[in-house]
Amino acid sequence: MAMHMGPRTEGEDAVMSTINTTPLVDVMLVLLIIFLITIPVVTTSIPVALPKERVEVRESKPENIIISVDKDSKVYWYDSRVDSVDALVAKLKKVAAMKPQPEVQVRGDLAARYEGVGKVLLACQRAGIAKVAFITEPPALN
Repeated sequence: MAMHMGPRTEGEDAVMSTINTTPLVDVMLVLLIIFLITIPVVTTSIPVALPKERVEVRESKPENIIISVDKDSKVYWYDSRVDSVDALVAKLKKVAAMKPQPEVQVRGDLAARYEGVGKVLLACQRAGIAKVAFITEPPALN
C-alpha cells in the first residue's frame, strides 16, 4: 500500500541535494586561529625556570625609621644627615629599646656604593635592630 500525495513540484518543499558549507568553514577558521595563537605559547624549545616577581605593597607606618643613603654614600636619618656610624648606632639603640621595636627601612640610591648601605646594616646589627627592610621601586607596568 502506497500513498500518493499528488504531483511532484519543485517549489519551497523541494529537497536540497547540496550541503551548505559556510558554517563549517566559519567554525574551522575560528579553530585554526585559536590553534595558531596558542601553540607557540605552549611549546618552547629550551626549558628554563623563570623567576617569579613579587610585588608586595608595604605600608610606611609613622613609627618606622627611614634611613636613606644617597649616591655619594652619605647617610640620612629621615631628612637630617648622620655624620658617623657611631652617631647612627646611638640613635638606633634608642629605637631598639622601644616595645614593640619599629622597623628600619633603608632607602639606598641605585648609584650608591655598597659601602654606605653596609654601614647602615652594620649599625643596625650593633644596635640590636631585629627588622630591616629595603625600599625599592615597583617594576614598570608594560
